Amino acid sequence: MGGIASVLHGVVVYGLFLGAFLYAVAFVGNLPVPKTIDSGQAGPLGTALIVNIVLLGLFAVQHSVMARPAFKRWWTRLVPKSVERTTYLLFASLALVLLYWQWRAMPQAVWTVRNPLGVLAFWATPSMTMGHLLFAVATTGYILIGIHLEERDLIASFGDQYRRYRQQVSMIVPWPRRKAA
Repeated sequence: MGGIASVLHGVVVYGLFLGAFLYAVAFVGNLPVPKTIDSGQAGPLGTALIVNIVLLGLFAVQHSVMARPAFKRWWTRLVPKSVERTTYLLFASLALVLLYWQWRAMPQAVWTVRNPLGVLAFWATPSMTMGHLLFAVATTGYILIGIHLEERDLIASFGDQYRRYRQQVSMIVPWPRRKAA
């Protein structure tokens, strides 16, 4: 019976994750969904900034803390190891759904690029609003912090083997480094 419950849990959670992920594309791209990054009535900028930072922070903390090996060891004392990953995805998806639902519009323009070639230089959006800028800065910062945490965990797990790999392959884009002549 536990196996059936685990499979059912996995199907429901991965379905929710897929929906949350696809909604993220529409949310950030201002595609036709009920709520996007720039839709809704704009309120006071300060309030929107605080609420949105808290929402982004909640996702980042949940996502990072639950991904750490020490948390996983503690967490699997409370939930079966077979559902640890899907439970992590459940909380991550719920944090995203909360973000979409409670996001405050910040539609003030930061820049507008009319030349399509200029898009690549500015986080791939021709119209950068305050909301997009906050989202881009926060997610970029989160990714950089996440890389640091993941690197630390990989060194703890693989030691010198991973250190040697880091010397051979660059960090963000894993291209092989040139050997010194």
